[in-house]
Amino acid sequence: MRKIFIITTLAVSGLFLASVGTPSVKPVAVNTAHNVAYSDTLNWKQLAQIKYLKKPSADYPEGVMFPVISPTLKAKQSKTIVMSGFVIPIDEKSYALSKNVFASCFFCGQAGPETIMGIKLKNPGQKFKTDQYVTLQGTFRYNDSDVEDWIYHIENAVVVKK
Repeated sequence: MRKIFIITTLAVSGLFLASVGTPSVKPVAVNTAHNVAYSDTLNWKQLAQIKYLKKPSADYPEGVMFPVISPTLKAKQSKTIVMSGFVIPIDEKSYALSKNVFASCFFCGQAGPETIMGIKLKNPGQKFKTDQYVTLQGTFRYNDSDVEDWIYHIENAVVVKK
């Protein structure tokens, strides 16, 4: 009797589950103009793969350490990139993008010059807070010849995520 009850219960449960089936799902239209997902196309680990070569300079006769840019980064020259980091104010009008927050950034001796990028905004005048984490889209440019300038730049930059 007990076996019959268990078999009957299993059969009824199986029929019930089979009758429920899979629910019908209607696709939802997504407005891609406003729901765009950005992922970084360049990251700080890639920028850190840099070497330096000591060369003489007119301003520094004892020599200066010039960056030697990797072939991977050279291939990204003048290409559109997406990069995330912390905003560091340089002066009232210009900013840099940093791997680290201000307290441990390049200026404080806590990191190297490869951990910061100069930002040239497409729409100048935009204001940021110190250490604000942003994702920028813009044109990548590297500098391997001017020791008075950033090694890496993001030009025509626009904020794609705050």
